[in-house]
Amino acid sequence: MRSRTPTPSVALFAIVLLLGLRPNTVAQISSARPQPQNQGQQSGSSHQAAAAEDLEGEQPAEEELQKGTALTRKGDFTAAIPHLLAARGKVSNAYAAGFNLAICYLGIHQFTRAIRVLSELQQEGHQGADVENLLAQAYIGNGDRKEALAALENAAAIAPQDEKLYLFVTDACTERQDFELGLSVVNIGLQNLPNSARLHYERGILLSELDQFDRAKADFAQARALGKESEIGYVSGARQALLDGNIPEALRFAREGVNKGFQGPVLLTTLGEALLRSGVAAGEAELSEARTALEKAVEERPNDPAAEIALGQVCLIAGNLDEAIVHLQSAQRIMPDQPSIYASLAKAYQRKGDVGAMRQALATLEKLNLARAEQIRSAPGDRKMSYGGGAAREKVPANP
Repeated sequence: MRSRTPTPSVALFAIVLLLGLRPNTVAQISSARPQPQNQGQQSGSSHQAAAAEDLEGEQPAEEELQKGTALTRKGDFTAAIPHLLAARGKVSNAYAAGFNLAICYLGIHQFTRAIRVLSELQQEGHQGADVENLLAQAYIGNGDRKEALAALENAAAIAPQDEKLYLFVTDACTERQDFELGLSVVNIGLQNLPNSARLHYERGILLSELDQFDRAKADFAQARALGKESEIGYVSGARQALLDGNIPEALRFAREGVNKGFQGPVLLTTLGEALLRSGVAAGEAELSEARTALEKAVEERPNDPAAEIALGQVCLIAGNLDEAIVHLQSAQRIMPDQPSIYASLAKAYQRKGDVGAMRQALATLEKLNLARAEQIRSAPGDRKMSYGGGAAREKVPANP
């Protein structure tokens, strides 16, 4: 299982933190509201009464915006939406209400609604890179590839040096498993940021997903060189080694990075996967090392299927069958088309003696393998060779 970038739900939460905290993006609620100017038609007392009445009418809307903004920052998108809808059109910072509402719709995969809100913001004159960024993600979720690329290009024209712009949109492509579109996004980013270690790493991941391993290794090598002594450098070195089948070297890179204080979930997941690939067995210290790394990765990024799958496999090796099933089912909800989930689930159910669940997992695994075989068969000639040279596919275990 390859270590993926965060899914859009995670990327969206990062947008709230990294973009949403900007004063022009998320509402900055003030306890004081400007008083309306005296137009000479009201006396002092009547003017104060009118202002008080106006304030009384709008204050609840400002409070709704404040509540909605706080929930959005927490990633509680469903709960935030009613508050933001109540505030929209009734507050001075209309952009904050609309932008956060779009984030929430995107976070719960209501892509059409997100597109509508963002389009309305554009019509109101908000043409910034943040709006185009979210639009690109929403169009990807909606399957509108042409519109997504157009929105990305608009955002890149406004903020060509914003690395996060390309990373967030790539995340959206990864969740939809549109790796070729993701590759186009990263290539646009690298045109503007040719020395971005993160973008080279992302391209390596996408090329790995497309089974173009030689090209992927070249990008990981470049990311490692550009990000030397950084977390992305250690992750890239480990990923390159894993593609080469050099497990000791992968472990060296991952452990060195962790020992130098880098504790990001991608590096921890990579360490766990490398330990699993090393053939670790129950009772060995390396299994405990893998579990510790993967538990921390899952805690920091619960929506990453790679960490959940690896942790489920560690639990399976340790004989903790119920715990293994919980983690594998969590990965299944995030990425239902990943064959390795069902191969591991089948083993867990078999050991528990749950024949019905085991057969269901095997049936799904066989269906996914057949679909993959058809994809390889119908691929163009150059793609067939890359698929054929890829890693071994998940096999259907013998039915006991």
